[in-house]
Amino acid sequence: MGEDLIIKLGHDALKTSAMIAAPLLLGALVTGVIISIFQAVTQINEATLTFVPKLLIIAIILILAGPWMLDHMRTYTVNLIENITMYVRK
Repeated sequence: MGEDLIIKLGHDALKTSAMIAAPLLLGALVTGVIISIFQAVTQINEATLTFVPKLLIIAIILILAGPWMLDHMRTYTVNLIENITMYVRK
């Protein structure tokens, strides 16, 4: 196993992880910013106010983007397992 192969595998793993996590993180970020603006405008200082909307948004995103996320994970895993003999030989 050469350094180039290890770097490529690490790059692919990080890229796949980022692509799968991005919709959830962006949804939570946007929801948090909107709730924070609402709290600043209304001067409501309740720390627990952000949790329920974030949980709802993440659940909705998982329902909508879940199949895409699972397909992307499956494609990455199948590709990794199918090419394992090539990785071991190098």
